[in-house]
Amino acid sequence: MGINFEFATATQVVFGNGTVSKIPQLLQGMGHNVFLVTGKNPDRAKFLTENLEAEGFSVIHFRIEKEPDTEMISKGVNLAREKDCDAVLGFGGGSVIDSAKAIAALAPNKGDLLDYLEVIGKGKKLEEKPLPFIAIPTTAGTGAEVTKNSVIHSPEHHVKVSLRSPLMFPDVAVVDPELTLSMPPEISATTGMDALTHLLETFVSNQANPFIDMLCREGMHRISVSLKKVYENGDDLKARQDMAFAAMLGGMALANVKLGAVHGFAGPMGGMFPVPHGAVCAALLPAVMEVNIKALEEQNQNQWLEKYNEVARILTGNSKAIAADGIQWAKNMVDVLKIPNLSTFGLSVSDFPILIEKAKNASSMKGNPVLLSDEQLMKVLWKLNIQN
Repeated sequence: MGINFEFATATQVVFGNGTVSKIPQLLQGMGHNVFLVTGKNPDRAKFLTENLEAEGFSVIHFRIEKEPDTEMISKGVNLAREKDCDAVLGFGGGSVIDSAKAIAALAPNKGDLLDYLEVIGKGKKLEEKPLPFIAIPTTAGTGAEVTKNSVIHSPEHHVKVSLRSPLMFPDVAVVDPELTLSMPPEISATTGMDALTHLLETFVSNQANPFIDMLCREGMHRISVSLKKVYENGDDLKARQDMAFAAMLGGMALANVKLGAVHGFAGPMGGMFPVPHGAVCAALLPAVMEVNIKALEEQNQNQWLEKYNEVARILTGNSKAIAADGIQWAKNMVDVLKIPNLSTFGLSVSDFPILIEKAKNASSMKGNPVLLSDEQLMKVLWKLNIQN
């Protein structure tokens, strides 16, 4: 059959400690009126603003205080248009980078956000090229700095959906592990498990290919060695570097291969409840692994079962590990990282039927290595041990 695959990512990746200092240089030729998107504490980017202004750039600030929603993105797009911005920077976590990416994409295009959103909108293609965009992650989880979509919450529809286009890959991804040193343990935990889920789900995806597998193996290994370290000691720069690198690899993987049932559930769940995306992924991962593996065994899908065996060997560091050991490793990590039970955020057993219906329609579900029935999807949710 041969090897056949396609791969796309950010136009340029600049990785390494201290690389954030290169932003003014990287902006040369993109314009001088810069739209800077930051998180709820814009003072973290004060040094960047000062450096840009010293080089003659004009900086318009826009703050994202929570996971982006349709109203927030529309507001940012209107401001970028009003100020006639000619380049966009996203400095922050996944929510900030997704917001900046969406604003850069929509500012030059006619119409409003709903014209272009998947599932709840018209899903139109972008007609104009997005504004030049540089992504600068300050967390290590989403890999949004190298993806072609933005995840946006619609409060009206109680769901998270994507704005997606091959034109939306950042022009430059500046990944500086030193920027992640300030992450508190709980954020290090949830973002790290998000990165692991990206890598694991794309590795066992029904769309997997040898090139993506190579990225996933490297990323999962680094997380297996360093996630616990950054949780227990946030100043461990070597471990922070491992996590930033792994998160970036996860972003590259998911931009080219569909995910699976964890993310199939995560979109609807995040839209219905105020739960951090990484916490959803962490809680669901062992449950989905367990149900998937049993379904694959029943269907004698040995090719995918061997991949789960390989996942176990990578995560445990034990060359004799089997799939069940990988499940146990994931369960143990959820405990070590003190991932909260999802009932903490309002999820109850009565929500299971609607979650299943929404999950079945999610784009990510199409990448799951085995088609899960309603009964099997319900088993995933029961394994979350939701307390009513």
